[in-house]
Amino acid sequence: MQQRPLLGLFLNPWGATARAVELRDDTLRATAGHPASVPLSELSSAPVVRRGLLSSTVVFPNTAGHRFMVRGVGHSKADAFSRTVSAAWTRYNIGLLEKDALRINGLLSAIGELRNPTHYPSACLLMPMLAKAKILDTTLLSKLRPEAIGTDQTRRIEPISAFAKAPKRFRAQAIARFVETELMHWHDFFDSVESNPLTPEQRLAIVVDEDATLVLAGAGSGKTSVITAKAAYLMKAGIRKPEEILLLAFARGAAQEISARIEERCGAPVEVKTFHALAYHIIGVVDGSKPALAPHATDDVAFLALIRKILKDLVGAQPAVYRATIDWFAQFFVVPQSPWDFKTRHTYYTYIEKQDLRTLQGERVKSYEELLIANWLYEKGIAYAYEPLYELPLKGTGRRIYTPDFRLTDSGIYIEHFGVRRKRMRDGTEHLMTAPYIDRDAYLADMEWKRGLHATHGTVLIETFSYDRQEGRLLQALEEKLAPHVTYNPRRPETIFNRLIELHRIDSFTRLLGTFLRKYKNGGYSIQDCENKARALKSGRRAKA
Repeated sequence: MQQRPLLGLFLNPWGATARAVELRDDTLRATAGHPASVPLSELSSAPVVRRGLLSSTVVFPNTAGHRFMVRGVGHSKADAFSRTVSAAWTRYNIGLLEKDALRINGLLSAIGELRNPTHYPSACLLMPMLAKAKILDTTLLSKLRPEAIGTDQTRRIEPISAFAKAPKRFRAQAIARFVETELMHWHDFFDSVESNPLTPEQRLAIVVDEDATLVLAGAGSGKTSVITAKAAYLMKAGIRKPEEILLLAFARGAAQEISARIEERCGAPVEVKTFHALAYHIIGVVDGSKPALAPHATDDVAFLALIRKILKDLVGAQPAVYRATIDWFAQFFVVPQSPWDFKTRHTYYTYIEKQDLRTLQGERVKSYEELLIANWLYEKGIAYAYEPLYELPLKGTGRRIYTPDFRLTDSGIYIEHFGVRRKRMRDGTEHLMTAPYIDRDAYLADMEWKRGLHATHGTVLIETFSYDRQEGRLLQALEEKLAPHVTYNPRRPETIFNRLIELHRIDSFTRLLGTFLRKYKNGGYSIQDCENKARALKSGRRAKA
């Protein structure tokens, strides 16, 4: 098809549009200033004929959004050539469909089955189908024009493109249909497989057959029942053979119980192992022999005994471990709270009662700060009595019997720990404060009475204060004040360790260490991770300890 010479000279003097176009081997070859080729696969629609008064213009739209045209063509030639190209374009598109009919029909059949799935549409089953649909849609279907292949064919292949674009929607609908049908079909089985009918949540966990399924369930919620029933369901439904199923449990007893229950309900044994047993089996297969298991690998009692032995050896051999361990028991064994954290005397003493603040020497004290002082005295080998009667009789005072906080039995020195904090006022003076529930004036008057008493009778009084601990120097201040009066005779690490054993503190500590080590290993943590967590929780020195 070519433009008439005179009309072409008038309508296309500079050759901006094609002067002629030829259809050859499914390709349009146009001649303008330079020849150009456009395959039929790139046409976005059939040619469009625009009739004028003296001639027609034929436009060839393409998929790239561009188009070329021929102007000044006779009406009859324009119509005839347009019909010829349209027919060729239709034959070409239908040919592509027929060429890929096998792939297309296979995908349509698979997608159609999702409307009423006979098996759970797990991701691993749908991923290959999705990959094929995306390739087919990209390479063929997206290029086919509805005008070329017709309405019926367009509707027929539309599910493939829709599935490629929105696979999650197709899968979610298929899962909903399958689960609904399966729960109805196995209703009687789920009612009778265990001693009690399974709950809706338990049944859902059983029929869902995803690549990996996480079920969150609390203690006593029927996890063993679900595991047992799921294995039975998989075998009875023909989804899996007994030899294709492996069940894992943490405890040996749980593994044996599950194995017995499944065989009882299904008449076929299923392999049930502990995680340790599975690892042991894999090592045997790979290495050809199985290593001897340490007793503590499967026995919690042996594990804790080993932790305690290691701890005792380290305390005796490494000063840093000894210091860290003693600091833990002396300072961080309980969660420290001061009287300032409480609004009433009752709530504070209720807290003290629950904490059972017991010193290394064995007596119960009335505050966390007294606990620090007592444990420090014990560690330094300074013999003391807690809240003894004052050595001299006091008559006619109108007060109750005076019992100082501590008395050092060798030197006769008294220690009083006063629960006051200090605040610097604007004028530079120091203001002492007591806990919210304590009468400040009465407490400060009592402090002065005690000082006067010791001065009158010539007994030595060493004073410590809550503000010493608040400022981080309680034990340092005590040591400085006692230095002129006492001789230190520090107890040996093994002596203190044995004392902790006598007080039944080591058993709870080894359980804490065991729990920490297991979580540390299983979570893949580092010390830096722990320190970051401590900072985030603002747990201070206790978290580091």
